[in-house]
Amino acid sequence: MVTLDSVPTPAHRPFQSTDRSALMHTYAEPPVVFVKGQGSELFDADGRRYLDFLCGIAVTSLGHANPEVARAVSEQARTLVHTSNLFATIPGAEVASTLDRLIGDGTRAGGQVFFCNSGSEANECAIKLARKWAGSDRHVIVSTLGSFHGRTYGSLSATGQLAKHKGFEPLVPGFEHVAYDDLDALDRACGTEGVAAVILEAIQGEAGVIEPSAGYLAGVREICDKRGILLILDEVQTGLGRTGRWFGFHASGIAPDVVTVAKSLGNGMPIGACWARAEIAAAFVPGDHGSTFGGQPLAAAAAAATLRVMEQIDAPTLAQKAGDRLRSELTGLDGIESVRGQGLLIGLQLTSPRAAVAADEALRRGLVVNACRPDTLRLAPPFIVSDSEIDEAVEILAAVLA
Repeated sequence: MVTLDSVPTPAHRPFQSTDRSALMHTYAEPPVVFVKGQGSELFDADGRRYLDFLCGIAVTSLGHANPEVARAVSEQARTLVHTSNLFATIPGAEVASTLDRLIGDGTRAGGQVFFCNSGSEANECAIKLARKWAGSDRHVIVSTLGSFHGRTYGSLSATGQLAKHKGFEPLVPGFEHVAYDDLDALDRACGTEGVAAVILEAIQGEAGVIEPSAGYLAGVREICDKRGILLILDEVQTGLGRTGRWFGFHASGIAPDVVTVAKSLGNGMPIGACWARAEIAAAFVPGDHGSTFGGQPLAAAAAAATLRVMEQIDAPTLAQKAGDRLRSELTGLDGIESVRGQGLLIGLQLTSPRAAVAADEALRRGLVVNACRPDTLRLAPPFIVSDSEIDEAVEILAAVLA
């Protein structure tokens, strides 16, 4: 077992009695201060160990302090950190080519990539690209209720959660929301004039790990083809092996026009990407879109190493195998009504709306999960999670929910 002492910590960090008064209160007061991580484990300022079954919300898919990613970041930090996108650097081109191949499920998909810093920014890029491609007469983006696409104004406007809109109106005009997994409603919305694109998630993560019915994504693809509009797949949470396939849409056999990626792309380093088919990406010309830090060498080096390791370990297969075991052990536990999700993106529908209390109690017992809905716990362990760690987590959850 990894111990606190075995993971060196910079001596200058004042972990105890940290003064947080200069931080904006955009998050609830944290119940714990984490100072170190290794694999599936986290350690707090008192040296207590926790199992991390959230991964920073599906981010550290290779586990904490992955040696290959750490080595790549360290070497790049000693070599070249930033130049701006006015000049070319090395790691980004490798990452773009790999993403294009993985989106093609092993074969180059014939697309191009824009790098940014987050999922919100990746979706902003997708929205701008869709509007530029469609022209000024078609600017409406159709999204789904329950969706989450980010916190910036464009991505927030696409987000189908009214509670997150409150206090920030008026939002960006030109967005419509329809029920998720309802092809008739989507077809009606797309049949109106001025629609440029549909944006949706392969599985709705923040809404409670909501899976669509079989054939839904294929039906959406047909609607978009019939209406001559773009299909944007937000794979920020589901992408890069999390669902047991390289991308969530692969299970449906469709080919989207635009795909957005972030979260696990850098295994913790902030990087996002918007991929589009080359003929769609051609709508952007120099000056249309940009990012000071997008794809800079440090983040790109982390992403390149992350993708190399993911392919070496066959991340989708690991996620599927571990996810099958975890769902099997969770199914039937007292307090759990149903288990949703694919691979290692799992939603536990509880028998009562006590998910927040359950998450707090799990944390007290040494397990990190979160309540993404009043009645739903979300689990997103790393791909390298062991059978014994799965057993330990299930034992904790069973005690919490009993």
